[in-house]
Amino acid sequence: MEVTDLWWRGWRRFRRRASLPQPFRRVKLGHDFVCRWQIMIHRRRPSRPENGQLPPSFSGSCAVGPPPLFAGACEEYDEGIFNVAEEGGEAPVSLGLLQRGRWLTTWSRTLCNMHQRARIPGATAIAIHAYRIHRHYPSPATTLSRVRGASLYQSTAFTEESPLPSSTYSLLVEGCNTSATVSEAQRHHRDAIRSGFDADIFLANSLVNVYVNVGSIEDARKLFDGMPQRNTVSWSCIISGHVRHRRPSEAVSLFSEMRREGFDPTHFALGSVLRACSQRRDRRLGEAVHGLVVKNGYALHTVVGNVLMGMYANCDSFDDAFKVFDEIPERNMVSWNGIISTCSRFQENDLALELLSELRHMGMYPDEYTLGSLISCCQEHVEQILAYVVKSGHLRNVYVGSAVVSTYARFRQVAVARRIFDDMVEKNVVSINGLMVGYVKQSCWEETLEIFSRMRNLGFEMNTDSIVILLSACACGSEPSWGREVHAHVFRTGIQHETAIGNALVNMYAKCGAIHDARKVFKRMPKKDSISWNAMISGLDQNECYQESFETFLVMMREKLVPDNLTFVSTLSSCGNLASVQSGQQIHSHIIKRGLDLDVSVGNSLLTMYASSGSINDSFKVFNRMVGRDQVSWNAMIGALADCEMATEALGCFLSMIHEGWTVNRVTFLNVLAASSLASVLESCRQVHALTVKYGLAKDNAIENALISSYAKCAEMNDAEQLFHRMSMRDVVSWNSMIAGYTHNGLARKAMDIVGYMLLVGHQLDCFTCATVLSACAAVAALELGMQVHAYIIRSSFGKDVVVESSLVDMYAKCGRVNYASGVFDFMDYRNEFSWNSMISGYARNGYGEEALELFKKMLQQSDKRPDHVTFVGVLSACSHVGLVDEGLEYFESMRSSYGLVPKMEHYSCIVDLLGRAGRVTKAEEIIRRMPMQPNSLIWRTLLGACCRTRGNIELGIQAAERLLELEPQNPVTYVLMSNMLASGGKWEEVTKVRTMMRGMKVKKEPGCSWVMMKDGVHLFVSGDSSHQDASVIYAKLEDLNLQMRNAGYVPQTEFALYDLEAEHKEQLLSYHSEKLALAFVLTRTTGKLPIRIMKNLRICGDCHSAFKIISQIIGRQIIVRDSNRFHHFDAGQCSCKDYW
Repeated sequence: MEVTDLWWRGWRRFRRRASLPQPFRRVKLGHDFVCRWQIMIHRRRPSRPENGQLPPSFSGSCAVGPPPLFAGACEEYDEGIFNVAEEGGEAPVSLGLLQRGRWLTTWSRTLCNMHQRARIPGATAIAIHAYRIHRHYPSPATTLSRVRGASLYQSTAFTEESPLPSSTYSLLVEGCNTSATVSEAQRHHRDAIRSGFDADIFLANSLVNVYVNVGSIEDARKLFDGMPQRNTVSWSCIISGHVRHRRPSEAVSLFSEMRREGFDPTHFALGSVLRACSQRRDRRLGEAVHGLVVKNGYALHTVVGNVLMGMYANCDSFDDAFKVFDEIPERNMVSWNGIISTCSRFQENDLALELLSELRHMGMYPDEYTLGSLISCCQEHVEQILAYVVKSGHLRNVYVGSAVVSTYARFRQVAVARRIFDDMVEKNVVSINGLMVGYVKQSCWEETLEIFSRMRNLGFEMNTDSIVILLSACACGSEPSWGREVHAHVFRTGIQHETAIGNALVNMYAKCGAIHDARKVFKRMPKKDSISWNAMISGLDQNECYQESFETFLVMMREKLVPDNLTFVSTLSSCGNLASVQSGQQIHSHIIKRGLDLDVSVGNSLLTMYASSGSINDSFKVFNRMVGRDQVSWNAMIGALADCEMATEALGCFLSMIHEGWTVNRVTFLNVLAASSLASVLESCRQVHALTVKYGLAKDNAIENALISSYAKCAEMNDAEQLFHRMSMRDVVSWNSMIAGYTHNGLARKAMDIVGYMLLVGHQLDCFTCATVLSACAAVAALELGMQVHAYIIRSSFGKDVVVESSLVDMYAKCGRVNYASGVFDFMDYRNEFSWNSMISGYARNGYGEEALELFKKMLQQSDKRPDHVTFVGVLSACSHVGLVDEGLEYFESMRSSYGLVPKMEHYSCIVDLLGRAGRVTKAEEIIRRMPMQPNSLIWRTLLGACCRTRGNIELGIQAAERLLELEPQNPVTYVLMSNMLASGGKWEEVTKVRTMMRGMKVKKEPGCSWVMMKDGVHLFVSGDSSHQDASVIYAKLEDLNLQMRNAGYVPQTEFALYDLEAEHKEQLLSYHSEKLALAFVLTRTTGKLPIRIMKNLRICGDCHSAFKIISQIIGRQIIVRDSNRFHHFDAGQCSCKDYW
């Protein structure tokens, strides 16, 4: 009874986790630790001599276990001692305690925990010694596996051949197990080499794992590669080390090498490689390893099953993860927490609650990890779960409290989260970070900074995640000054070299527009992961550094880093903005190799890239092959078609989207309205407007603005005005839409009026408004008003905006002041494609073809801008205006061969015009027949005009007119051109038939008119007009001019009077053309040497062209005439067109 009482007394003390009694002080006996309490117990046992001798285990003999009466008490006693050891107390470990081999299962497990929690020196050596003593027990294999398990968990390895630890050897093992820094590990490594134990596989494995634990995976790999012999533990240690250091690809390679060398993987190695597959999100490889797990008989292993479940969950395969969970025979809390966390991640909230109920029915209770996962997923049941948490007392747990705070913050209930946070008895960094995330989601940047500063002042050590959240707040708030302050704090705390901090800094600077600072941070990062590269590539793309973004992707590939879907999304965006189909196709091939072609976000980026690069057919292919389309896919396809001016196809895609049951949103309607604007079909616009009302989006400001633009493009300005006046809130886009609509419909005066009204109600003109007003001025050649806008731009500091400067170039060029346009262009700090195109087209339109071609060559040589379709329209027009036929054809062919641009309809129109002006109408007809698309009315009208000018090949002109009448039977221009062509050939009967046909179709010809801008307004004139208030003065001045012209050698060219009249009457008609009346009016109003600018809605006739050359010489002033095709600058008897027009 005395001994029994003694055992039970000791057991109760240890179960209470009480302090160790006095006799438990350790004394050193040789190289082992013995407990005086244990000695005393052995002395009191009946089976041992009472001479105070130590147990015979020290001599290697077999000890006799406790009598059966005390067996259970001894086992519980041992368990109590081990529990104390696990808690980190001073464990009374001795060889005598370990000699009872029947309970070695408990000992080996506890030795592992002792090493991990209390870092007890000598634990591994004692376990080995215990096994050597008791190898003759009934189950030596089980005992050996337990010791091996303890050795593996302690970063050591043990086999039956392992030598009994000597003094030096034991010290080396203990030193390895207690190493905490790289320098200590390297010191023990050197000691092992000096002592001759460097070839010992047990010690080598220990050193490998020590290097892994202290963060030097490179040293671990070097040691592993130099090991003369390796066992399964060696491979398991190095594979696990690479996984722990986030090097999954190298871990997979090592696992493959392990298999090739004939080693059968243990469940430790299989678990590590499955974690590597999870990190890589490589489902295919994970499935292959899963097959190997089944083959090796580990399919029912609980730990392996948990890792398998996590791998499938991380690879976005919920069904496979749940199937693995169902097949685990013995589920532990890790299994339940893993599947509930998976349900939380995949928003399977009802299933998560069902699993919680099943867990309770099995007699298990959710712990803090279970409740943390449930709280984070079940938004609709969060109140009930919170009530359970409060009732069960788990809210006092800091983990659960942090989860509650994070959940409410994530659901944008920051006030509730803050109240719970303030009520928490114990706070930690996780709860603080959760609250900061909530403030960031609510765009409360200042509150985020305030909570960070407050917690730091209270003594909390903020971690890396805190800094990352703080930097994300600075990024979302676009406050680089705040970000620089946080960056300075990072330097003061010495954590600037951490990869996560570097990634957050790169992202912050990039989103704040400080891309130069982002580059500096990225270059100085000592270690870069895939997130680092993604942040840099995405930042460069967002800051319009598209070429550098693509080059950074190539550098990432050369560094042998594995790109993910985010990498490809950003890189494809850069390729699309560069319009580089070839680069995009190369990225597409990489995507297919990586198995990411089925990713929805990557597919959306691919179709957008192909559409932006002008390859809409490839975009269609990608869209049709997408397995899982989402709403973004449909919106991207509709937007791509609208951007490529395929309005009919875009509207058809929209209808298909509705028929397939997809819900449309504001982005869908914005894209559809853009397509409706292109189609200029009023009925489609009104139907889309009705749908916006049906879906409750009609009052959305962006959609209202899009509707105004769409109605304006359909020439329905009344509906646009009504919608504009009914708007509850007008922003600057609303005003700009109205201004652009008036400009588009030729209502320049109304555009100017609404600009004045806009300024009157307190709105300021922005860059886009100024550009729109300048476009209106260019449309009516209102030079004076344009110059006033230019002065306003200078006062408002918009002068360095590239869009505004390009609009100024375009306005001055279209108003005939090429010298002003050239001056603005030359002083531009930065030029985009529109800048170059405006200047090239301006030169071409004003008859300076050689200057236009020289500027094009300069663009290719001195600029990084590639020519686009608009550029070549200007280049081909320049060749057409100066008669460079061969050069024009060469440029046309180079579009496809040198620049990868597919010629569009307008380019073919330029070529037809080029050949027609040169009199090569037959060649023009051949070009039309070889066109890859059906010629539209623009092509046939250009050919008909060419036949009219050349006064030959009337048959071809009649064919073109017939095609035009089929396409546009109500267009009066066709009848006028056909009538003029027949009249120039003297076919008056056919002219009569055409005019009769025109009256029968009720088509009215637009009268030719000319107008000039004076200080008192616009003065309009038509041929033979006498309605002007100064008509008598005008005609008197015109008679005087005619007399002076005849004296100068002018002879009227009556062939341009296309009427069947006598020559005398034809001369009289020519004398009173509208442009001559406008010129005479200006001469009656002004004197001096300022240029005279006249606008005409039709092409200037040949007789007026000759007359203006002579008049410019007579009056000594420059005359600038802008007709429907181009500018004519008459000066000193010459014209800028050089009579080639």
